[in-house]
Amino acid sequence: MDFEIVADGLAFPEGPVWMADGSVIVVEIAAGRITRILADGRKQVIAEPGGGPNGLAIGPDGALYVCNNGGFEWSGQEMGMLLPGGAAADYTTGRIERVDLATGTVDRLYDSCDGESLSGPNDIVFDAAGGFWFTDLGKHRHRSTDAGGLYYAKPDGSGIRCAVSGPNMNGVGLSPDGKTVYTALTTERLLLAFDITGDGEVAPSPLPALPGRVVTSFPGRTLLDSLAVAADGTVCVATLVEAPGIAQVNPRTGAYEIVAFPDLLTTNIAFGGADLQDAWVCLSTTGKLARCRWDRPGLRLAYYA
Repeated sequence: MDFEIVADGLAFPEGPVWMADGSVIVVEIAAGRITRILADGRKQVIAEPGGGPNGLAIGPDGALYVCNNGGFEWSGQEMGMLLPGGAAADYTTGRIERVDLATGTVDRLYDSCDGESLSGPNDIVFDAAGGFWFTDLGKHRHRSTDAGGLYYAKPDGSGIRCAVSGPNMNGVGLSPDGKTVYTALTTERLLLAFDITGDGEVAPSPLPALPGRVVTSFPGRTLLDSLAVAADGTVCVATLVEAPGIAQVNPRTGAYEIVAFPDLLTTNIAFGGADLQDAWVCLSTTGKLARCRWDRPGLRLAYYA
């Protein structure tokens, strides 16, 4: 697929959000900041929350909601790449933050659920009711890993609940009818689907240790990252390492094809433009944001700004 580089020199870009003015907002995880990329490629810093800002979404109040993983260790600079690792030396906790786009003010909404700290919030999507689903990738240390999961929360800070506890989950997205939430399990190489039964509730699985329905699995070391959903329900999930790119997955059959991109960690995709057929793809280890015309329109999100 043909693409152009609209910005480079970014410190591990992720979480792209298309804005109505034609700009795209990304996080720079390694720099702890949130940056707007203008249509001509210029960059404007919106906020510097520190830690590891990761997933982004516009909420019903027009503010930006941030999954902050708390920060990573980084390596790979000698190879011309940035590669995330375990918890940063100054890591304290993961959290959900709200950023005022006009002022850059950062407010912390949640850093725990039911008395347990959030480990590494990763990706986020709002539903039509104004709440949001988010994933937690857990946190890796030299000899241990904190558990992640799937959560649901209110943007006013009034409530958070854990829908699924245990698996370290990465990307998250909703089906066009809003009845299914998809998540990606990075190292397990699984795309999962959960039937939504209420606010922050999903149908239980026969085996709690194996939650959700497997939509598809990927072979070898084709790991998974963030995702977006197309208007026709196709799940577009980022693939890493062995076959880097964006996999387009049929949620009914599990069949997929991978659109290749030239970065070991091609981490995310977002749709925008008048017809939602423009796509922005994060080429994260090399610090680039790519733009291309996708072969199908993306699903219209609940909120834009």
